[in-house]
Amino acid sequence: MAKTREERSLADLGLTARGGREPRVTGLSVDSRAVAPGHLFAALPGTKVHGATFIPAALERGAAAVLTDAEGAQLAAGALASSPAAVIVAEDPRQTLSYTAALWFGAQPETMVAVTGTNGKTSVASFTRQLWQELGFRAINLGTTGVEGDWQAPLGHTTPEPITLHRALAEAARAGVSHAAMEASSHGLDQRRLDGVTLRAAGFTNFTQDHLDYHRNFDEYFAAKAGLFARVLPEDGTAVINIDDARGVDMLAIAKARGQEVITVGRDAADLCLEAQRFDATGQDLRLSWRGKVRQERLTLIGGFQAENVLVAAGLVIACGSDPDDVFDMLPMLTTVRGRMQLAATRDNGAAVFVDYAHTPDAVATACEALRPHVMGRLVAIVGAGGDRDAGKRPLMGRAAAEAADMVIVTDDNPRSEDPASIRAAVLAGAHEVAGADVTEVGDRAEAILRGVDALRPGDALLICGKGHETGQIVGDTVYPFDDAEQASIAVAALDGRGL
Repeated sequence: MAKTREERSLADLGLTARGGREPRVTGLSVDSRAVAPGHLFAALPGTKVHGATFIPAALERGAAAVLTDAEGAQLAAGALASSPAAVIVAEDPRQTLSYTAALWFGAQPETMVAVTGTNGKTSVASFTRQLWQELGFRAINLGTTGVEGDWQAPLGHTTPEPITLHRALAEAARAGVSHAAMEASSHGLDQRRLDGVTLRAAGFTNFTQDHLDYHRNFDEYFAAKAGLFARVLPEDGTAVINIDDARGVDMLAIAKARGQEVITVGRDAADLCLEAQRFDATGQDLRLSWRGKVRQERLTLIGGFQAENVLVAAGLVIACGSDPDDVFDMLPMLTTVRGRMQLAATRDNGAAVFVDYAHTPDAVATACEALRPHVMGRLVAIVGAGGDRDAGKRPLMGRAAAEAADMVIVTDDNPRSEDPASIRAAVLAGAHEVAGADVTEVGDRAEAILRGVDALRPGDALLICGKGHETGQIVGDTVYPFDDAEQASIAVAALDGRGL
């Protein structure tokens, strides 16, 4: 039988089964409910339950092969022994699945980069894609906001599981996309989701507290992110590293130890150096240098940290072969990412309302501090924290907002299964640690935004932190429609007497 893209042998996929079984594989699945006859079912270890629990269901649906680890094979030994399905036992089945998915789907854009860091991943990926497009390439970025650019699709996770990821990459490649920039989350790196992706370059933005509900401590969190350079980026790839961050030096050492070429980004003694910034109401002017050659460029972006994100993006584009001068010529064309320092509305008195995805203590502080130079009057911040996530960061977020803003409104974010009032109390406790802080609690997020907008005087600005691009609020198991930017526009229209 002639091989087709829809049917492969295990050998074609780089796999060897116990007992030498060699079935024809017709597809890949990680969800037993999606298994069709002939599929390879990946039964992966999970944080709460092992995927081997679902092996009997996958076999009933016609799975021709099962990929798992030794524990999974033992858990499902009875079902596997009575089935003709081939069994592949891997030491790291997640990594094996990533390589298998890459082989199954085959194609991916010929030039690919990835960026990791606690904050800035979405902006860097988007700016990289925008720069490529301005330079004439068909490009996409993949991550928190889905797939954007010359080919578009929704994504359920910042870094999707390998089957979804490689399906998307293959479809984008077939649509003529030649360049792609990915966000590399710590979860995705820890679970080996990027291991089948062929990267030309990788970027590092920063490292601060987040995701300690998943990682046991900071060392594990950092190690997950470091995997982008220590494992995923090949030795002949280029690492673009923000050396201003305290952990940038550690990432630099990892990249150099692998023999990777390095482009450093920072404000002092970096290859791509941000020498000065000047802010105004609509953006900022940059004085930058590339290996000693100085330029001045305009960014129509709000927030000083956006310049750092832009330079990491520029470094990635340069690392992939574009002429530096051509790249810098395109910087004034960049536009903000939806939900990242996004101007959502402007009051009749000139006061502005911004929406930002800041949902960590450092991101809240950075966003407030970055907006401050663009604001002549007071800075009002709305902040909350998500439920079922790292509880330790809640008081830190409240304190960060109270230290950086003139007025703080604590409200609900995505409470999920937790009591919203308890989450707000933790955020408030941190805010009240700041002497003289002007802090108000308003549980209902729409009312909080309305009250924040109402407080704006000429020259003031409101920063709504936390949800950014999200269009829903998660309460319990229900996602209610909610868009911060839309709510800000409604509040401004209502208070200024405009038609809705």
